[in-house]
Amino acid sequence: MNNYDKAFLVSGRNTIIHKNKKLDLILVNDDEDPPVVVTRHGVKLFLEAVPASRVEAKERYMEIVDISSTDVFGEVKTLLFIQALNNKEYKIDYSKKGTDMFIRVHQDNYI
Repeated sequence: MNNYDKAFLVSGRNTIIHKNKKLDLILVNDDEDPPVVVTRHGVKLFLEAVPASRVEAKERYMEIVDISSTDVFGEVKTLLFIQALNNKEYKIDYSKKGTDMFIRVHQDNYI
């Protein structure tokens, strides 16, 4: 897939930049890790069922991002930074899943 078609950019070794406010990103790291949704309002746990295909995700105005795929990072990540459209950078620490420290605001204004 072309970089112009994606709703995100990969920056560095563990940073994803959300760039399209019309599409939400569903981040899938590993089978044991909970999915996370990145919207134009921020980052939170994705409590619904993950769409089974890209076509189903597009119908719901979402894009599925598999962190461990070769298109993104190529490996499962423990620590991930997300730059959202609300000018905040979030830190997702998969070693602390199930706690309040799982999704945290890392920087209030990164611009």
